[in-house]
Parts: sequence; structure tokens; C-alpha cells
Amino acid sequence: MKILLKDVCALMLLLTFSLHINAQEQDSISMKDSVITQSRLKTGKIEPYWLTVTYDKTSHIIFPAKIKYVDLGSENLIAGKADAAENVLRVKAAVRNFESETNFSVITEDGRFYSFDVFYSGYPATLNYDVLKMFKHQDKEKVNDVLFEDLGSNRPTLTAAALKTIYTKNKKLIRHIGSYSFGISFLLKGIYIYDGKYYFHTELKNNTNVPYSVDFMTFKIVDRKTSKLTAVQENELVPLRSYQPLTDVPENRSERNVFLLDQFTLADDKVLMIEIFERNGGRHQSLEITNEDLIHASPVRNLKLVF
Repeated sequence: MKILLKDVCALMLLLTFSLHINAQEQDSISMKDSVITQSRLKTGKIEPYWLTVTYDKTSHIIFPAKIKYVDLGSENLIAGKADAAENVLRVKAAVRNFESETNFSVITEDGRFYSFDVFYSGYPATLNYDVLKMFKHQDKEKVNDVLFEDLGSNRPTLTAAALKTIYTKNKKLIRHIGSYSFGISFLLKGIYIYDGKYYFHTELKNNTNVPYSVDFMTFKIVDRKTSKLTAVQENELVPLRSYQPLTDVPENRSERNVFLLDQFTLADDKVLMIEIFERNGGRHQSLEITNEDLIHASPVRNLKLVF
């Protein structure tokens, strides 16, 4: 009986020791995996910018592109896009003299991700920041690309570069599509194609002494025979991006833009109609694009992209 009891005790002691050793090994493996994971993540670390805010004054940050997303780290901050300015963020303290550090993140339309660490200051040294100027003073800015659903697999930085390049190079590839009336010229200068997306380069010229105030612009697929816009015939297309917002055209001046749309083709009895409407006026202009024009779009890869 005593021998049996000793055997049982020895077995329990051995089992306890084995479980302890196994737990230590698991902890060691978990710690090792954690260290490896952290070291790998560190290589992709996005360094935050430092920002001080206060309660009685508002800070403004001007981004190079439209703001798509903002996330605040705590209720100590309030933020929002400035009225009528898609690329300007207003930030201020919601709580006076908050002590803990907080943060916020911003994603812009060009696919860049920005991270900010925020501290409270009763007397901030700087209230307004221009991110584009900051980039120009840096040797090289690492781009953190965020993919947007509407762009598919297209990297936003490449899309932005294509829009900028087409606008900057200002080539006139198309000479047969235009609208001329009331002293206004509306021209399609080029159609480009890249990775399932069209780029339409347009120009609006005001050859009168009366400014042209732009109300809105539409892209619609309509019946080729009548080109009349009815609820049954029309199929409106919404641009995914534009190089710049719609801009009024002063007297005897011109304005250009580049619009990004998903790839499509047209049946023989359909045309793409691009229309621009004058606010409080009647000098509306329209362009008609056929399928023949679309299939001869120029590849963006033939251009040297400007970043």
C-alpha cells in the first residue's frame, strides 16, 4: 500500500513538472512569436506627425488632396472638414487642458494615410499647416497607398499622377469634338485609357466679356439618333475623380480639367454626351463621343508620369 502511494505521488509530481515545463515553453514560443511579429511590423511603421491644439483657437491642416476619412483617437478632440473646402481639416481641443496624449488619422483621395499625435498647449506655436509645403522641404516622402473600392486595383497615387500628367502636358489629341455657341467653346482635347479607367481631358473657353459661372456637369449615355435626354434613354455616369473642382471661367479666359470614369463601350445607336451648364444662364454646352472615339483612346503608359 505504501509502495503504491509512493508511486502515485511520484507520478503526480512528474505530471506537474511536465505541465510546468510545457507552459514555460509555450510562453517562450508566444513571446518569441510576439517579438518577431513586432519586429516585422516595425519595418512598416508609419511615423506620426506631432501637433499641438488648444481650446480657444482652431488649427487648420491643408492637405494636397480631398479628405476621404478622419478618425479621432479620443473625445478630447473635435475635427471636421472646413466649409466648401474638401482638403482642409479643422482641429481643436474639445476639453480644456487635457493631459493625456491623443491622436487622429486622415486618409486623402490620392490614397495617402496620415497619422498625427496630438498634445494640448495653452499657447500653440503654430495653428495652420500646409502638408504640400512640408513635402517639398523633405528629401523623399514615403507614400502610404490606401486602395479605394471605386478605383479597384488602381493605386491612388498612380491615378493622381495620371490626372496631373494629362493636365500638365496639355496635349491636343482630338480635334473633331467640340461645341461652339454664345462665345463659349467646350472642347474634348483627349481620351486616355489605363487599367480599366478612362481619362477625359476637357477645356472650356470663354471668348466673351461676361464671366461663365459653372453650375454642374454631366456624363450620360443617350440615344444616338435623337440625343434627347429622357428618363428611359439616358444612363448617367458619375466621374470617380477629377483633377480639380469645377471652376468658373472669367471673361476671355479658359479652364481645363481631367475626369476619371470606369471603362465602358457604346452600342452603335448610343453616344456619350458630356454637358456643362451655366449657373443662372443659358450658355449650356454639350459634346458627343462615339464608340469609335473611345476605342482609340491613348494609353496613359505612353506618357511620362508627373508625381
